[in-house]
Amino acid sequence: MSTLSFLSLPHNINPTRLQSPSLSPLSLTAIRRRRYTVRLRSTPAIHRSHPCRRFIVKTSGDTYHLTIMASKSYANILDLEPDKLLDIPQTPKSLPRVLTMPGIIAGVDDNNVVDSEKISPGCRERKIIVANMLPLHIQRDPDTLKLTFSFDEDSLLWQLKDGFAPESEIVYVGSLKVEVDASEQEEVAQKLLEEYNCVPTFLPHDLYKKYYGGFCKHQLWPLFHYMLPMSPDHADRFDRALWKAYVSANKIFADKVMEVANPEDDYIWVHDYHLMILPTFLRNRCNRVKLGFFLHSPFPSSEIYRTLPVRDEILKGLLNCDLIGFHTFDYARHFLSCCSRMMGLDYESKRGHIGLDYLGRTVYIKILPVGIHMGRLESVLNLPITMRKVKEIAERFKGKKLIVGVDDMDIFKGLSLKLLAFEYLLQLYPLLRGKLVLIQIVNPARSAGKDVQEAKRETYLILNRINEAYGSPDYQPVVIIDRPVARYEKSAYYSMADCCIVNAVRDGMNLVPYKYIVCRQHSPCFDENSARTSMLVVSEFVGCSPSLSGAIRVNPWDIESVAAAINSAVVMKEPEKQLRHEKHYRYVSSHDVAYWAHSFMQDLERASKDYYNKRCWGIGFGLGFRVVSLSPGFRKLSADCIVSAYKRSNKRAIFLDYDGTLIPHSSIVKTPGPELINILNTLSDDPKNVVFIISGRGKDKLSEWLDSCGRLGLAAEHGCFIRWNRNSDWQPGLVGTDFEWKEIAKPVMELYKEATDGSSIETKDSGLVWHHQDADPDFGACQANELMVHLENVLANEPALVKRGRHIVEVKPQGVSKGLVAEKVLSVMTEKGEPPDFITCIGDDRSDEDMFESIVTNTVANTSDIFACTVGRKPSKAKYYLDDTAEVVKLLSGLANTSHPKPSNNPPRFQVTFDAVF
Repeated sequence: MSTLSFLSLPHNINPTRLQSPSLSPLSLTAIRRRRYTVRLRSTPAIHRSHPCRRFIVKTSGDTYHLTIMASKSYANILDLEPDKLLDIPQTPKSLPRVLTMPGIIAGVDDNNVVDSEKISPGCRERKIIVANMLPLHIQRDPDTLKLTFSFDEDSLLWQLKDGFAPESEIVYVGSLKVEVDASEQEEVAQKLLEEYNCVPTFLPHDLYKKYYGGFCKHQLWPLFHYMLPMSPDHADRFDRALWKAYVSANKIFADKVMEVANPEDDYIWVHDYHLMILPTFLRNRCNRVKLGFFLHSPFPSSEIYRTLPVRDEILKGLLNCDLIGFHTFDYARHFLSCCSRMMGLDYESKRGHIGLDYLGRTVYIKILPVGIHMGRLESVLNLPITMRKVKEIAERFKGKKLIVGVDDMDIFKGLSLKLLAFEYLLQLYPLLRGKLVLIQIVNPARSAGKDVQEAKRETYLILNRINEAYGSPDYQPVVIIDRPVARYEKSAYYSMADCCIVNAVRDGMNLVPYKYIVCRQHSPCFDENSARTSMLVVSEFVGCSPSLSGAIRVNPWDIESVAAAINSAVVMKEPEKQLRHEKHYRYVSSHDVAYWAHSFMQDLERASKDYYNKRCWGIGFGLGFRVVSLSPGFRKLSADCIVSAYKRSNKRAIFLDYDGTLIPHSSIVKTPGPELINILNTLSDDPKNVVFIISGRGKDKLSEWLDSCGRLGLAAEHGCFIRWNRNSDWQPGLVGTDFEWKEIAKPVMELYKEATDGSSIETKDSGLVWHHQDADPDFGACQANELMVHLENVLANEPALVKRGRHIVEVKPQGVSKGLVAEKVLSVMTEKGEPPDFITCIGDDRSDEDMFESIVTNTVANTSDIFACTVGRKPSKAKYYLDDTAEVVKLLSGLANTSHPKPSNNPPRFQVTFDAVF
């Protein structure tokens, strides 16, 4: 046995990550960071009863095998053997980061647990910010050839820290803007982690080129900006190799995040479309990770997004977050529409927050545009160099009105459309010639390609044409600045411009208008007592447009209307300009980047606070992985448990749903097979049993399908009609036989059926159902809401209930439910002096939840064994679940065999095997 002291050890290491036989450089860096003394075994001793991994650590020529135990709460339930599930000890909610004495880390060896009283208090709350690029400036020293770093104070990732509490610790994970040689990576990683709290990902050059330059910029970026690859010349076609690079890069990011994260305590905030499947990898490592995502680009409409071949993988990646943020409601609405159309998910507003119900989890949607850093911008305006630039601009353009535009050189910024509108303005209003100047600052292109070159060529072609037609020796209508422009110079142009125009055809947010407003508020060209003014012409297709209600919104494709908007902005009276400016400045100053970050993190804390009130299961593999979150008492129904209770009972009540419980929904043939008929006959023929099938089906169908079951009780149409056995007649259940209201409701439904393509009407003896599962999802849901309101109005004085379900609107008699049927059967049994001491209820849909609630809350006093069981792992009032209809049939077969045991030399016809109760 040997002992080695590390400066750090990752305290929450997920078993799915620890698969490398040796520590990576960054793993060593992370290990050095926190103080632990750990025991190393010179022999590969592994505790087989717990999930753990070995590392090989070489020191001074010696080789040690280090066994590190993963926290039990992080182990994916699918990675464990079923017979070991009950042996997992409970893990504390928060794990200590610092050990103050030598010993074995708690959980590594159950015989060497550190007393919690000897552990120092937890450290600061941490936020882990994950983005494609780290917020750093990087330079290589010409003398030492060493890389030097400094924070990029203009980076949004750096500025958002102002929205967090001062005691919060922020860790950044991302790539570097330069390639680092493999021999330097460990030293660079060490330096960045210790001095800047940054964790670099070090993506190989070829991988990064395919991931960022290939998939992100040439496939996702155009698609999210509504450009479809209709032809190879128009945009790049989908390339599976680039997608694999995107997946690999996201996997590397996940590895780096988990090296420094304490998933149960830290909050992880992922940024932008570069990392949309990263949440899947993180959720796979820890089911309870607190995870938020913000998309800084547009999210396209479902018609555009659905063309992406990997649409499901990306959508499921985003749904593995707790909170997803968008700049505008339009982007959020498009995302929700995709979830509804492609995954059948429902969403609703919950106390002002939009929530998606996804496998027991609520994925919250946040709509909040990002802001700017007010202090940073104001400080730049006060620099002497900015003052000098302002004076230079004032002298150069004396007597002229300035219009400023700041855009990237790409096809989505609408540069050519802006110039065409300005050209049309000068042509239409000759008096503006010589008095109006458009100053267009062009930022360097973020990507290369033929589309950028074409946009640049067209821009300069129109520019030269305007200056030649309307320019003079002392007047240039359009001044283009096509070079890197310092922040102070941009601020000077903002502060001197009478109007700012943003004419993008599609843009995620675009903070140029916000910066312009702040610069005008603090512009040196105004006296202390003079009123501030500003004017904005903003495309309605940019993210900042909804928040700038005082701007003149335009359709950038409509050149004439853009020209008219510029003219209106120029000739507008000063008092109105002042009012618009004041309105904008109030919003921009109160919704800055700190407000945005604080609000997002506050919502993330709220969205993830319920994890410890539920049990989480990880299901699926690869990019299809997701988490099912259910109540703590929810468990799989064990055959041994229910059979044991069945044997010792004297009188039993068994309630069964039909569709989705005994017969799969996917089955075309709904008639029960001989095997199921035999099981139902065996159970119902037992004198101790009362067996009822309670279904939404009509009585004629149930009679036809189950005619061979003589003693089986049937309840049709959710209990409107009841038959105790085959020889008895159908009787009204809990309501009378007056269904005259159907004649009122049916014509209304017919109107909506004719107006909604794909909808249909199902006529039952006791009610009507309008189905819209085959209609357009959005239109069908809209029509269903309208139909429900219409029916409630016309049936206000009738004994009928209008109810909305999944893809249906149903009208049925008041006082009808499966729960009331169960109550009635139990009441009759009690009145006959045979109260049940064993009750089983199995169903799969919303209507069965009434049965589950009824048998638990309204059963007789001597009922000792109650088994409410739903089909499928999902949120339910039932305490137990079975995976599918096949398991239901096997369970019923086991009960039937107990009712009529077979001779020992003749094995039972059906073998029942179930997993142990969780």
